[in-house]
Amino acid sequence: MIATPCASTARRCATCRGERVEEHPTTQKEYVQRVLTAYRSTPGTTGTIRRPDRLLAAQLYDRGVPLTVIENALVLAAARRLMRPIESPPLNAIRSLAYFLAVIDEVSSQRVSPDYFRYLRQKIERHTPTG
Repeated sequence: MIATPCASTARRCATCRGERVEEHPTTQKEYVQRVLTAYRSTPGTTGTIRRPDRLLAAQLYDRGVPLTVIENALVLAAARRLMRPIESPPLNAIRSLAYFLAVIDEVSSQRVSPDYFRYLRQKIERHTPTG
């Protein structure tokens, strides 16, 4: 998601470029697709989408969680994982969208400037290998 090419294509989606994506997609299907695309392309994830991930994305839609909250939570969690001390042992890949639930709740309960999330996207871009 975060300033890196999307897993499914060589070009970058709006989320990858850090652009604001429409807050209220017209359908649940569109919302779920956007959440799963952002999740799949987040550094540290396996890039695999499973049925529980689809169900969770639909639940987030039903709860009315804005896409920007989810995208920012993915950015925050990825940044936390990438900015660990070098001597720290490597982390396993994230295999489920559910991993991000606590961070989604954290981001939705706080008022943080969009500039901070842009800053994190830039940090991730510098720490994530391209190609």
